[in-house]
Amino acid sequence: MPVYHATVGGERFRFDGLAALLAAATAERSGDQLAGIAAGSAPQRVAARYALADLPLRSFLTEVVVPYETDEVTRLIIDTHDAAAFAPVAAMTVGGLRDWLLARTTTPEMLHAVARGLTPEMVAAVSKLMRNQDLIRVARKCEVVTRFRNTLGLRGHLSTRLQPNHPADDLRGIAVAVLDGLLRGAGDAVIGINPASDSVENCLAMMQALDGLRERFDMPAQSCVLTHVTTTLEIIRRGGPVDLVFQSIAGTEGANRGFGIDLALLAEAEAAALSLNRGTVGQDVMYFETGQGAALSAGAHHGVDQQTLETRAYGVARAFRPLLVNTVVGFIGPEYLYDGKQIIRAGLEDHFCGKLLGLPMGVDVCYTNHVEADQDDMDTLMTVLGTAGVNFVITVPGSDDVMLSYQSLAFEDIDYLRAVTGAGPAPEFQAWLQRMDLAGEGALPDMAEMTRRLGIVA
Repeated sequence: MPVYHATVGGERFRFDGLAALLAAATAERSGDQLAGIAAGSAPQRVAARYALADLPLRSFLTEVVVPYETDEVTRLIIDTHDAAAFAPVAAMTVGGLRDWLLARTTTPEMLHAVARGLTPEMVAAVSKLMRNQDLIRVARKCEVVTRFRNTLGLRGHLSTRLQPNHPADDLRGIAVAVLDGLLRGAGDAVIGINPASDSVENCLAMMQALDGLRERFDMPAQSCVLTHVTTTLEIIRRGGPVDLVFQSIAGTEGANRGFGIDLALLAEAEAAALSLNRGTVGQDVMYFETGQGAALSAGAHHGVDQQTLETRAYGVARAFRPLLVNTVVGFIGPEYLYDGKQIIRAGLEDHFCGKLLGLPMGVDVCYTNHVEADQDDMDTLMTVLGTAGVNFVITVPGSDDVMLSYQSLAFEDIDYLRAVTGAGPAPEFQAWLQRMDLAGEGALPDMAEMTRRLGIVA
């Protein structure tokens, strides 16, 4: 095992192995402290960053943080590494990569070309050397476009997941929340429900209701019930109207096993969804959700810091063809991200790392009620993510998800975010909003009038 050293303020620090070096270089967060792997002091953190900056990128191809022999995620990362794409940066150190990413001469096209040559660990490492503004600046250069019934990720566009969760999965209550979101221009990324009950029959009924709404009004959008991948496979077998296959994923084989999945199962689900051929402008059919701390909470972190493991989850995601990937950045709780500052930093890291790896990255700008954060922190995070060119955010009625019991963004927040960024919805969805007189160019239609006009509730 390589040993790394650096001296700060006359004190010499030692880091035994790459995992220890990456953990010590990470910005302070409660999850790494809980795992006992965080830097013990600010000087130690600075020393780790000095050592990390001098580390050749090639080192990440020979020293892994989770054993190759026992972890299929590590095998996926190493075995699918694109040496040709890596060539332009192969001679760089981690610090040199940071300088190259920030250089004005490094174009979006160059970032796109090198994406498959960067491993998740390389990208996690360089993010640890970056200030928040660096993460914003580089992510803004990255354009990742995906397609199903509309086109997501185009520069100058900002999409939303409309999340109409209901604690009893009541279709009338869900329909009212959908209408509320559509009135604010939400839903172009996906209309996605987290089911209170995971039964096949319940999830199928919600899929059919959402698909019936789409068909009735010729809506260029996709829907999803965020049930387990095995439930979705069964719904496909029963002939259900599945647009997207959803699954939570993590950065180690053990953590994914805790979710009840492996890479083979994800590949089976992708093939099943592709066989339906339901997209109109593209066939990107997967939707993945991640979050820092997932592997630690599953007892499958292997002594690796949570931000590096989060980025390894993006290595899993890009092995498929996701329409959407999002981090639920503040959802897991204060054991992993303690306060608003840690959530903001993590959200910027996750977005940067996902985009640099070539993923259509969104963020659930959120927090739980027992964390040291509030809606002002979320205002800050959504604003800087809008500046950074986030592909989509998640919006719920009144910022309060009454089924999952956490705080996210409200439908009204997308009005603000689009106004300050100048970004619009996906182009096909924008045209539909205008056709349906929902574009919000004048006064918003009355809720009761729209309920009657659309007929989506009795």
